[in-house]
Amino acid sequence: MGGSMAMLFAEHGLQVSVYDVADKNIDSLTERLNDPTSGLTPDLHQRVAGFKDLSQFMHSLGGKDTDKLLVFSIPHGSAADKVISEIRPHLSRGDIILDGGNEWYENAQRRQRELAPDGIAYLSMGVSGGYQSARRGPSISPSGDKDAVERVMPLLQQFAAKDAKSGKACVANLGPAGCGHYVKMVHNGIEQGILGVVNEAWELLYKCLHTDLDTIAHIFRKWEEEGELKRNFLVGIGADICGRPKENGERGHVVNEVQDKVVQDADDSEGTGIWSVMEAAKRHVSAPTIASAHFFRITSADRAQRMEVVEALGESIGAARKQHLESKARTEFIEDLRLAVYCATLASFAQGLNLIARASADEGWNVNLAECMQIWREGCIIRSEHIADVLQPALEASPGVTNVLSLEALAEEIKRTVPYLRKVVQDGLEWNAHMPALSASLEYFKYCGGKHLPSQFMEAELDYFGAHSYDLKSEGDGEVKKGKHHFEWKPA
Repeated sequence: MGGSMAMLFAEHGLQVSVYDVADKNIDSLTERLNDPTSGLTPDLHQRVAGFKDLSQFMHSLGGKDTDKLLVFSIPHGSAADKVISEIRPHLSRGDIILDGGNEWYENAQRRQRELAPDGIAYLSMGVSGGYQSARRGPSISPSGDKDAVERVMPLLQQFAAKDAKSGKACVANLGPAGCGHYVKMVHNGIEQGILGVVNEAWELLYKCLHTDLDTIAHIFRKWEEEGELKRNFLVGIGADICGRPKENGERGHVVNEVQDKVVQDADDSEGTGIWSVMEAAKRHVSAPTIASAHFFRITSADRAQRMEVVEALGESIGAARKQHLESKARTEFIEDLRLAVYCATLASFAQGLNLIARASADEGWNVNLAECMQIWREGCIIRSEHIADVLQPALEASPGVTNVLSLEALAEEIKRTVPYLRKVVQDGLEWNAHMPALSASLEYFKYCGGKHLPSQFMEAELDYFGAHSYDLKSEGDGEVKKGKHHFEWKPA
């Protein structure tokens, strides 16, 4: 990812120095730059210099009197702290660090506090789009010292992804402190939810309807080309994956060789999914699509443990059942599924945006949700053109909204498509398909839009054993605080 960003900077005319603690990464970058068959700009290797010695690398950026810009593409946590401690003696007032890793926002804010007294600006910068976008133009969410962000903004606007509709660069100064990394964290949470939804749609088509992979590729491509899922990145790459045959003329598809486990959350190599779920719970924001997708992933990771459970049960109770639908019923189900995927994707966006809104209010960041949708229009994993067209204007018209489900434009879309989500969940349950994200999305809309919830009974039980008190229906909606009434259900 760092090497791809270096080449992108160089292609925009900058002289770039690159350092990595792993010598092999510098060797690999140098080989690629000098490979005549790589398709790179012929003189690109003259604008990118690789270094294996940190002192030489820092010297290449100029001395103490030269303002330096350092861009991090480093794993979160202690790795970035170690690098900062090593380069600190070479830094001086006016230098800027752009941390483009998936960092925990509180770590970013701590580094800002530590470096600010010396006049060194540490900018919290989310970078989305995977290693392909790092090469061609990512979506970027910087934050921190306002003057420092404005100094680097012309550069970021140059190499950020561009929205094809407006021509705008997919980058914005999101605000102070660590909100840039926070927004990127939530982006990844939304991504996690959508990945779960598309994954479940794939199983319904492949394992329940027994649709061949090339046909699924065609279905996903059609979804991605028009309508509610137009230019949805994850649906689009789903078409690529389903249509990709094995190499060297072998029969079959690559995806059928992939083991059924996602390990990046469980092995701690990626923290944003975990943090998104933690933050939603901590800030009292309901995010069941994101959370259910996450818990599915971490359970999938330990396949050996799952096999122990299968053995204990004596069967695989999670085996999807094949269905034989007539042509008309199959066509109708596929259309229902398309709209269900759209509806559940809206749920993931709503949950993520509500989390950003709550954190922004709590921390005093004043993050503009419409700007978030703008920078997510291109170059990122949650790109979804139609959804951006629905949400961005609605958010621009209601800049202070704290619950996006109350936006009329979104409410209309949910009302229109939730019947299809309900039908698909019903069918999926009958077919024993895995439905954590789709079913959680349906329940989310049901209880968020529910006038009378069964939680009155739960509140009564809490009052029974814990004297937690309750509000009375006759007193109106009330506030989010402990009620004034207690009933002595059973004397002590």
